[in-house]
Amino acid sequence: MANPLTPEDHRRIRAAAAAVEERTGSRIAIVITRVSDRYALYTIAWAALGAFTAGGFAIAARPALTGRALIFVELCVFILLSLLLDVLPIRLAMVPARAKQASARNLAHREFAAHLMTENSHRMRVLLFISLAERYVEILADHATHVIAPDGTWKRIVDDFVLSMKSDRIADGIVAAIESCGAIMPASSETPKAD
Repeated sequence: MANPLTPEDHRRIRAAAAAVEERTGSRIAIVITRVSDRYALYTIAWAALGAFTAGGFAIAARPALTGRALIFVELCVFILLSLLLDVLPIRLAMVPARAKQASARNLAHREFAAHLMTENSHRMRVLLFISLAERYVEILADHATHVIAPDGTWKRIVDDFVLSMKSDRIADGIVAAIESCGAIMPASSETPKAD
């Protein structure tokens, strides 16, 4: 999967985040990842299942097949399937939607902790997390920032971004999400202390 963002898109995104940070005194982090997990276990499991199935068919077709020949057939099928199933679109198709969502959510929370919660400042902190392959978007905010948003605001911002993502306007969606997050936060002179 190619990077859908151009250098100009990255500049627009950084400029939008900087404008919100300057106006509100907050810290906005944007994490865009190609995929949230390698999902290697699924590739290995399906390749192994395919190899054992091929071995069963080989024995059924040629009952006189030696053990060494059977292992060779299974090994060849396993290697071939491992290579084939490791292609990202195929690999993602094998992974259940629930597992993809869980991986993306887990990575989003780890990124929030790594990027924002390690700061000792009292600034408001927001992370916009985007996982392109899973088409997963999440906005995480510190407690003080989260509570000042009216009910449903974060979900609306995410829903609007997902619509932009579906129409391949990822950069526009990110900029709009940053601006929407900034609209929630008060100017830096009014900023409440974060917990």
